[in-house]
Order: sequence, then C-alpha cells, then structure tokens
Amino acid sequence: MAKTELGAGLLTALQQLPTSGARAVEVFTTNEGTFLGVPQLARDVAGEAPYMNGGDSDIEAPIYRWQDGRFVEHEALALPGGEDLEYFEIDGRRFLAAAGVRSGNGPYDLDTDAVVYERVAGAWVPLQSFAVFAAKQWTAFSFDSRHFLGLSQGVVVDGVEPKHPRESCLFEWNGERFVPFQNFNGQWGYNFAFVSFAGEHYLAYADHVSGSSVNRWNGEKFVPLQTFSENGGRAFRFFEADGALWMVHANLLNHTTLYRFDGAQFVERQMLGGPGGRELCLIDGKEGRYLVRACFITGTPKAPVVMQQSEIFQWRDACFELVGDFATSGATDAASFVEDGQRYLVVSNGLSDEIRFRIDSTLYRFNG
Repeated sequence: MAKTELGAGLLTALQQLPTSGARAVEVFTTNEGTFLGVPQLARDVAGEAPYMNGGDSDIEAPIYRWQDGRFVEHEALALPGGEDLEYFEIDGRRFLAAAGVRSGNGPYDLDTDAVVYERVAGAWVPLQSFAVFAAKQWTAFSFDSRHFLGLSQGVVVDGVEPKHPRESCLFEWNGERFVPFQNFNGQWGYNFAFVSFAGEHYLAYADHVSGSSVNRWNGEKFVPLQTFSENGGRAFRFFEADGALWMVHANLLNHTTLYRFDGAQFVERQMLGGPGGRELCLIDGKEGRYLVRACFITGTPKAPVVMQQSEIFQWRDACFELVGDFATSGATDAASFVEDGQRYLVVSNGLSDEIRFRIDSTLYRFNG
C-alpha cells in the first residue's frame, strides 16, 4: 500500500481544534452526549524565548461536545499544567480525573493537587483532591468487582525537592472515595496500562528514569514480572491476537517495541520506529487492527527537535506493517471513537516547529 500524506488514505482531516500545548485527548460518552477533553500544558508568553518547559501554565482544559459531525466548545476545567484527563464510571456514577504537572508561569510549582470530579446535575463537581508531584497520568481499571485508579507522577530536577508524595501509586475505591493501595518505586512516571488475560491480571508501568515494568496480580497486590531497564519509558498498550497476549511499548529515547507473551515473559518480536514515540492508540477498524504511534520530540527539552509526522501501522501476519504517516506537530496523544457508525481519530499536538505551545489539534475521519 503506497504511503500518502494522510496515512495511506486512512485519514481525512475534518476539524482543527485551537489548543495550546495539548498533552492528551480523552473522548467519552455519557447520557448527555459524546465529549472530548483536552488538558493543556501552557500558553505562550509574549516576548519569552521558545522553551518547551516555559510558558504560562495557569490554564484550563477545554471540554468539547460532539454536534453535527464536529466538536463544539462546551465547558472547561481549571487545570494548571494540564497533562491528563481520565473518564470512568463506577456503579453508574460518572467521574473525570484530572492531572497537571505544575502551576505558575515561572518559577513553577511541581507540587500540585490532582482532582477527581463527579458529574452531578450536569456539572463536574470536585469529589476528592490528591497532593501530587509532577503528575502525568491517571489510569482507571477494574477487575473482580474492585476499582482502581493509578497515578503516574514524579520528575527529577536539580534543586527541586518535593513536598508532596512523589511515587507513582494505585488507589482503590472503597465505595465513597479512593484510598491508598500500593506504591511503585519510579521517580519519573508516565503511564499505567492494565489487561486481564487467561485468568491473570497484568499492570504495566512506564517510567522515564527508573526503568519500566510489567507487574502481575498475586491475589493481594501487583508484583514485578518483568523489567525494562532503559530510560525513556512513555506508554504501554496490550491487545489479544492469534490466541496470545501482545504488548506495545513506546520509548521516547529509543524505539517502540512489539512484544508477545510466552506465558512467563514478554518476548521482543518487532521494532516499530525510532526515538520520539510518546503515545499509542490501537484501533479495531473495518479492515482489521491498526496502531497509531503519536510522535513527540527527539533531542532534549532544552534543544528539542519537534517531530512533524506520526505513523499508522496495520496488523498483518503477526506483526505490524507501516502503512502510512501523517503530518502532526509534537504529537502527544491519539484517541479513536465511533459515532453514528463512523470511526474517527483525534490527535493532540503539543508543540509547533518554532517551539511554541499554540498549535492546533486535529480531528480526522478514519477510513480503515
């Protein structure tokens, strides 16, 4: 299949969303409709030199509503240094967990509060607040009638000593609120991913400097099954195919890797692209399974090279084949959803080529 500018014809751009330092895209559907939440890291400050960790981080996260085939502005949450929004439901109750890495506009405060909101009478009402340090992502998952919320957090910065807890951790729902359950030893957490397979439960944890891991539930807690010692861990995704459990791991500093579980360990099967991969989106399309690799930057935060393309792979013969790339700008996340029988993809762009935060994110029709 020949490659084209829009992913070998798999994508049709439909809408540009005016975002600023967008870090994630969270699509969710309730009885009120379908929504898109976009946490934003910062806005540009006039006269400030380009710096991907600069800007004014006292910003909000817009929440768009799906209407007539596009997203329209609907509401917003205050979310300084926005990194993530995670929608989930428990026993018919609807929640939205928000995480931000910092507040302020220089100097910045990495000790912040992450808030879990509940939808009450058509509004997001704060339910619970957590003291966090450089928070990156929330991950909600459930098994055996138990409900967990994973917090990926932490950073290593010279001269910065956290006042709030810094370890990535799990909280468990007790029926009214989330209570501490288990800590992980990472110093710079980015992501959790959960899967149940063949009666077992697995939780992957991505960390930038402390090594990433896959952990298995032993009946009481998650214990290490396998570690990945390299720096740069960003994201994991699990899926089942050909009767086996597979895993994709994106590493910003190295390559993205496909693994197959052999019953004891995840065995490397394929390299998928080089450095710069930040997030992964698996899509079950009409023509099979696809993987979108959102590509962010190479280089360093002080001298970043903004990646201008992300990639689409298709699952064929027990591997992923690159079928196209498409124009992005410091892409940070991708999410797929179906509305009225049509599949869509939305991608958050976090940095312009000039290292500025103001760059549109994009809604696409997915044609695969």
